[in-house]
Amino acid sequence: MPTKTIAANLHQLASDVLARALRAGATDAEAVVYEGDEFSTLVRLGQVETLKESGSRAVGLRVFIASGKAQKTASTSSSDFSPESIARLVAGAVTLARITSEDPFAGLPEPAEFGQHDAANQHLFFEDVNLQPPSARIEIARAVEAAALAFDPRIQNSGGGDFDTATSHKILMNSRGFTGEYRRSYCGFSAQPIAHDTDGRMQRNYWYSAARSTRLLEDPVAIGQEAARRTLQRLGARQASTQQAPVVFSPEVARSIVGNIFDAANGDAIYRHASFFAGMLGERVAGENVTVIDDGTLVFDKAFDHVSDSEGGISGSIKTGGFGTAPFDGEGLPTRRTVLIENGILKSYVMNTYTARKLGLASTGNAARSLAGNPGIGAGNFFLEPGTLTPTQIIADVKSGLYVTETMGFGVNLVTGDYSQGAAGMWIENGELAYPVEEITIAGNLKDMYRNISAIGNDLIFRTATAAPTLRIDGMTIAGS
Repeated sequence: MPTKTIAANLHQLASDVLARALRAGATDAEAVVYEGDEFSTLVRLGQVETLKESGSRAVGLRVFIASGKAQKTASTSSSDFSPESIARLVAGAVTLARITSEDPFAGLPEPAEFGQHDAANQHLFFEDVNLQPPSARIEIARAVEAAALAFDPRIQNSGGGDFDTATSHKILMNSRGFTGEYRRSYCGFSAQPIAHDTDGRMQRNYWYSAARSTRLLEDPVAIGQEAARRTLQRLGARQASTQQAPVVFSPEVARSIVGNIFDAANGDAIYRHASFFAGMLGERVAGENVTVIDDGTLVFDKAFDHVSDSEGGISGSIKTGGFGTAPFDGEGLPTRRTVLIENGILKSYVMNTYTARKLGLASTGNAARSLAGNPGIGAGNFFLEPGTLTPTQIIADVKSGLYVTETMGFGVNLVTGDYSQGAAGMWIENGELAYPVEEITIAGNLKDMYRNISAIGNDLIFRTATAAPTLRIDGMTIAGS
């Protein structure tokens, strides 16, 4: 069926669901229709181990029934688009709403808040992801693994090379006049080599490339070799002694440190007083060098330079939306740029409509919802602004300390700020990476850690929706031997 016909059918479905809900007694309603396709393959030691291709579609409905100045609300969802299933979807939502408790903060945003959105100029969907044949995807997975295996004789095994794609189409419509839709595409691959040292001990690591367009994927050979280098770097790891020392976080780990800021500023945690940021608007919560931003509108100009057997050398640049870019949030409000922390001062929480009403503030366009249930709060492109130092310069300024490349477990208490996680990485001696370390724990308190960020790198790269450059935090506790 042509794409335009499918889109029209999905629009009609959303419209029909809304109309049915209002006729059944809802005073307000919101429908979301989702359709997506996924592909994944795993090649291990050159052989295809798994190959999956699937499609899905579903509809979700959220209804409201006015009760004085409050609202009753409920939601349902279904992957069955038959008339009988849609009738049960609507009847179920309205029936549930009638027996739920009243909530004075529930309800859709006001009509004037929806504003304008323009998905076309956010460059979120590229057809080349669908056009790439499965055989080409398998060959990329095979090539990235082969490059890792050939890099060094100590790499004798592999967790595999993989390739994944996903495309989706989302339509959101509500009874207050909002209709919006957008399509997204994703593709990516990785290698997970396994290395053995002279004593037979194993270490593993990985590396990857991800993009919205196949043209923006990196060279599989380079990715495989980087995965191998990161794996070999772990061989011969030992414990560090227990001490207090500077800790330098690689970008892959720094983004989780920064991600805790989003969780601490989450409006739901704030109104429940379950965050150490509660009551801190306008107060200093980090060093003056720290500025943290959530931006759901980011679009990048990205260069590509590929070699094709059929077309020869191909190079150029294209615009592409970030991994967290979208034209509107889970309630239809336009996404935006929100500065959470500016030069160390907490400027804003992140909120959906419900939490904003609870706090007496305005939504920041961060509603995130699945097909069923009330919207939660989700990030757009969330990042720490980069500094001016290179990672090498940051490490060179550390006489004795830890460079963290991996953390394990979950050890963050957002109420108190206490932080404790297992870690692995490289020990720094006299400004150089000296030897690998593992089986250690790093600990501190986020309230102190954010104030003690003494250096920020210039290496900010968005490999996911959350990104951070290399960070140095002073005064952390390292527990080891």
